[in-house]
Amino acid sequence: MSEAYQVVSFVENQNIKIEVLEYQNLGGNDNFSVAEKLYFAQKTNIKLRQVRVTLKNSSLTAESGALQFMKGNITLKSLGGTGAKGLLKGLASSVLAKESMIKPQYQGSGIIYLEPSFKHFMIVELNNEEITADKGLFYCCESSVSVSVQAMKNVSSAIAGGEGLFQTKVSGSGFCLFEIPVPEEELVEFELQNEMVQVDGNFTLFRLGNIDFSVEKSTKSIFGSVASGEGLLQTFRGTGKVIIAPTLPVYEKLSHVFNTTPSSK
Repeated sequence: MSEAYQVVSFVENQNIKIEVLEYQNLGGNDNFSVAEKLYFAQKTNIKLRQVRVTLKNSSLTAESGALQFMKGNITLKSLGGTGAKGLLKGLASSVLAKESMIKPQYQGSGIIYLEPSFKHFMIVELNNEEITADKGLFYCCESSVSVSVQAMKNVSSAIAGGEGLFQTKVSGSGFCLFEIPVPEEELVEFELQNEMVQVDGNFTLFRLGNIDFSVEKSTKSIFGSVASGEGLLQTFRGTGKVIIAPTLPVYEKLSHVFNTTPSSK
């Protein structure tokens, strides 16, 4: 039986192997309406992707509900904490960072398939580092890596910048995987050496290293900002990396246009 997918990216060490599978053609549908959507999806290169994880006497932490099926000697436990204190902590993380309250941990040896998605995936390897991710991007990681909620240092900047008060922090050493809204090749990475990058919009996905975030006027006076048409800019300063998705606003505008029904006259 030939495989309907190909491996488009993967990482591997002595403990774990993470692969991103991409299905080339979905041909099993018998509904004409769905078939029409699949036809245009294939013509526009929209592919279904799935994450496959091979555990080698190791463990994986994933978003709740991400599991589709698994095979092997694998046990499951919850990382949501025990008792009222653990439940409240998990609930806070769920509400504040748009991540699930309970994150299951899979331990043992075997193969895990996570839920298929039309979104894109990015694999990151951390070496005693931490990465701050936009809300809802975390998908899974080696359990040697910890996942937590990080509060913005500057409350007013967080609100003005549209990022919210909390983001997801992933720290430690090991592989982690994020579900991203655009193809990885469309991301732009800035490596800063005590430098600054400013962004007009909410399309910064990640930052690594010693990077401070604030929201600043595009000119010295608020009147100049208004006149320039730029207004407030998300500002990142320090030493590390900032990863943005410059094509994301375009997709969001197109989605809004095609999802808007013209009002009847």
